Amino acid sequence: MYIAQAKRRTNIAEYILYLWQLEDLLRALQFSPEAIWSQLVASQAPGEEEKQNNLLMWYMDVGSLLREEGKEKTGHLDHTLHLIGDLHTLHEQLLQAPAGERYRTLYARLQPELPRLREMTGRQDISDTELAFRTLYAAMLYRIKGDKTKESSISDAIELVSPVIGELARIFHLTENGELDIWEQKNG
Repeated sequence: MYIAQAKRRTNIAEYILYLWQLEDLLRALQFSPEAIWSQLVASQAPGEEEKQNNLLMWYMDVGSLLREEGKEKTGHLDHTLHLIGDLHTLHEQLLQAPAGERYRTLYARLQPELPRLREMTGRQDISDTELAFRTLYAAMLYRIKGDKTKESSISDAIELVSPVIGELARIFHLTENGELDIWEQKNG
C-alpha cells in the first residue's frame, strides 16, 4: 500500500506494473490472509501493528477487487486498465501537441516493432500503450522466471518500449500536477 501510494505519486508506469505484479502475487498466495501476512506484511513495518493491519486490509481489498471483477485467475484490475486508457489518450494527444516532440521521436523508433509485439503477445485488440505495458510486464516475468530464451526474444523491443513509456509517464506526471500544458507553444 505504502509502496503503491509512493509510486502513484511519482511514476504512473511503475505504479501500474507494481499493481500487476501484486495481482499475480496475490493469486500465487491464493488470496490466503495467512499467506499474505507471512509473505507480504510481516516483514513490513515490524512492531507497527496498525500499519501492518492496514497493509493486510489493503492487500485483501485488492484481492476482493480481483474476485469481484472475475479476475481470480488472470487479467488486470479495471483500475489499471483505465489508467492505461488515460495514458493512451495522452499518447494520442502527444502525437499532435507541441510538448510531444521528444515523445514522437521515441515513439517513431518503437512503431516498426509494434506488429511483432502484437504477434508475440497474441493481442491485436489493444492500444499501442497497453501493448507497451504488456511487453514490459512480460519481460519482467521472463526475467523473474529465468526464461532466457523468451527474455532475449523481447529484449531488443524493451530498449524501444522503455523510453516511450518513461517519457509518457514523465509527461503524465507533469500534466497531472499542473506543471505542463502539452498544447502550449514553446518560446524561442
